[in-house]
Amino acid sequence: MRIGVIGVGFGTTVHIPAFISEGLDVVAVCASRKERAQEAAERFSIPNVFTDYRDLLNLENLDAVSIVSPPSLHKDMAIDAIKAGKHVICEKPFALNQDQAYMMWQQAENSDVTCMIAHEFRYASARMRTKELIDEGYIGNLHMALVNLVNGPKDGFKPRNISNRDHAEQGGGFLWALGSHYIDCLRTWFGEVSSVSGQVHTHFPERTDPANGQSLMATSDDAFTFTLAFKNGGWATMNGTNAAPFGSGGNIEIYGNGGTLVTPHQGNGFNPPPHGILFGARNGDDGLKKLEIPKRLESIYDDRDDRLGPFRLLVQEFIAGVSGGYSPRPNFYDGYKCQQILDAIRESSSTGARIRIPND
Repeated sequence: MRIGVIGVGFGTTVHIPAFISEGLDVVAVCASRKERAQEAAERFSIPNVFTDYRDLLNLENLDAVSIVSPPSLHKDMAIDAIKAGKHVICEKPFALNQDQAYMMWQQAENSDVTCMIAHEFRYASARMRTKELIDEGYIGNLHMALVNLVNGPKDGFKPRNISNRDHAEQGGGFLWALGSHYIDCLRTWFGEVSSVSGQVHTHFPERTDPANGQSLMATSDDAFTFTLAFKNGGWATMNGTNAAPFGSGGNIEIYGNGGTLVTPHQGNGFNPPPHGILFGARNGDDGLKKLEIPKRLESIYDDRDDRLGPFRLLVQEFIAGVSGGYSPRPNFYDGYKCQQILDAIRESSSTGARIRIPND
């Protein structure tokens, strides 16, 4: 499969290395700044360099694209790629709002191409095992899930140059960057969400204009909390921030009427390498014990980046989907449902109301 990559940040640290490792032919790279695209092309021996994604889409014999651009560009890029008959992997955050996400999902739904969203956290070993155990009835009926993700600079906050991720209106913020991954996991484990409440906050808004050194203010969040009520019963609450010096990392705790599951994770949201850690206990046990991660669920261990192993498993699913003519999960429908919840959290934060989520 011949694939082009649009975006060279996360695109060069995870996407391109994963594609090459899984046998895809990366034939083109695109970035708004030609020197960055050229640098990536030289690093990975990619033959074609573009600054306009539409020129990349017109490349002869191109089969697929990976969209790793800022979220404000995702809708047009994804829809244009699908119209051009290209298979698509789109990074999260999926879109700027649920209206855009719906358009992207519908375009994919009415096409013959494979479309996935890059929620690779689904493919972390401990989280895949968590899904299996929940489906097997390990915890019984869900009562509640508690999620914490707390990190921050050890030397305190110092204003940095402003960027796209500092603007909420451009899809920036800790909620969309990492909270979206957890929303996807929670939906995977417990089903559709019926209502949402939440808050977002910016503790350290100070930024610097790199052009003149003047002070600017970020509008994106660096802290959030939300509670999801599930259609099938039970709820999940998450607290997240990247503005907590000496933050302790995080934990996922799942409590049901039949048992408990606990899996720790690092400050970047990933389970400790290589395959994560999972604890559990069922009614009648003496206490929590470490649970085995079956070899069949072990992520590929890739010491270049913690995220590469799960992402390579997602790429394997993508390849299977292209071969089989379907869109594996997480697909663009999952991106749309996640975006509904993200929008609802922000709406709840601004109105103080609990927001109902429509279910198809």
